[in-house]
Amino acid sequence: MADENEFRDRLDAVAARIVEKALAHSLTIATAESCTGGMVAAAITEIAGSSAVFGTGFVTYSNAAKARLLKVPTDRLERFGAVSREVAEAMAEGARREAGSDIAVSITGIAGPGGGSDLKPVGLVHFACASKLGTVHVERRFGPLGRSVVRQASAATALELIEETLDRLAQAEAG
Repeated sequence: MADENEFRDRLDAVAARIVEKALAHSLTIATAESCTGGMVAAAITEIAGSSAVFGTGFVTYSNAAKARLLKVPTDRLERFGAVSREVAEAMAEGARREAGSDIAVSITGIAGPGGGSDLKPVGLVHFACASKLGTVHVERRFGPLGRSVVRQASAATALELIEETLDRLAQAEAG
């Protein structure tokens, strides 16, 4: 697994490509983060010119924040738990809607070192990316690599998911 410097370089490189692609296609991006606590938004806003494509980042660490800010249905939180495909999808769709953005990514997971269970172990992270093409879900099981590494790997995965969505939108536009 990559160390922290490798993750920083990976985050910077992907964020730069995201800003460039979003600018080229006049698309806006929002984030809805739980276990990453704003790392994805920070990586994007580290890039000069990002203000033209990034306007809103939600850090919704608690279930109450997910429900209040992103309008995640409380019955979905109760039924599936915060760390689930269903909640990740609702977070991304809610962030896109509430921010009025073209694309929104969400991250919800268990960074550790505690908080895991047999069904939802430490290192389990759910991602979703919502756009006019629909909502894509990705699940990763990073394992108990340590809180910092799980968070950084999650931020990198979320950025890569945004980039993939930008590429799909560009292909759809080219038609």
